[in-house]
Amino acid sequence: MHTAELALSLLLVVIIVVSLLSNVLVLICFLYNAEIRKQVPGLFILNLTFCNLLLSASSMPLTLFGVLSNAHPGGHIFCQVVGFLDTFLTTNSMLSMAALSIDRWVAVVFPLSYHSRIRHRDAVIALAYTWVHSLSFSVVAACLSWVGYHQLYASCTLCNGRAVNAKTQFAIYTVVQHSLTFLLVSVVLCVTYLKVLKVARFHCKRIDVITMQTLVLLVDIHPSVRQRCLEEQKRRRQRATRKISTFIGTFVICFTPYVITRIVELFVKEPFNPNWGVLCKSLAYSKAACDPFVYSLLRHQYRKTCSDIINRLLKRSSPNGSGHQQENGKIGRAKEIVKDGEVEARHTH
Repeated sequence: MHTAELALSLLLVVIIVVSLLSNVLVLICFLYNAEIRKQVPGLFILNLTFCNLLLSASSMPLTLFGVLSNAHPGGHIFCQVVGFLDTFLTTNSMLSMAALSIDRWVAVVFPLSYHSRIRHRDAVIALAYTWVHSLSFSVVAACLSWVGYHQLYASCTLCNGRAVNAKTQFAIYTVVQHSLTFLLVSVVLCVTYLKVLKVARFHCKRIDVITMQTLVLLVDIHPSVRQRCLEEQKRRRQRATRKISTFIGTFVICFTPYVITRIVELFVKEPFNPNWGVLCKSLAYSKAACDPFVYSLLRHQYRKTCSDIINRLLKRSSPNGSGHQQENGKIGRAKEIVKDGEVEARHTH
């Protein structure tokens, strides 16, 4: 085995392990915390988690086997089933990300009417569309025998196993599929999250003004408290940009090389390096390992749930020491005024 193949194998092992553990942890948090289950985005996250888990348990191990053995994993029918799942789960997970971005856009841009605009019934309808959309492309590919083992990606996925005269039809199918999944979701993510960032920056400016007015009024405030407030202003501005960059960036970095390679190979006769194909497929798989952290585990609610689960397993109470409960009077006054200003700014907007 060459060094490149060994490195790709190790990369796939890491992706599989991280994806399985992180998505299982998200599922445990969802089942443990009733508040998470009540939230509308929880349905989209649950659907995304199931897609990532099934992808990690079906397609990823077979790709690892294909890299290690340079052989066809399993029989032809088995590979077709896995290829069908690969197409369905990847498409479904992309559309779930788009649904999450729309939900967050509505929550930020229309905070007062969010619960009337986005209800559980609307979420179920959106999920039904993602399933119909994903099944449509997967069923068409399976019926036309366009799923099977692809040597370039060492995977059971989309491939043209029929006669040469079907090449044009397969090329049209591939372009349409990626246009209505990857391209469509990319546009939705950029439009919604950039609008969210615009609103977040507007609120940050309003809050900064109120914070500075508060610091001027509290003439007796300690210099360290004033410095902490100024640092929080800077962190608040950076936090919104960092989150939006993470949502869009992980999607683009993970899927773009794979999609471009898919499109280019339709029109180029010279074969690609197999290591490049496996690397692109591994990057696409890595999105399943990133999603639990991007959408769930780094959020306060999920971190708090994980902490409660660990404390329960260790049979100890939550750490609520007196040092965490008591605050300095002036710091409390400053924080209350800043929070009131934030609420006022949002309602004014």
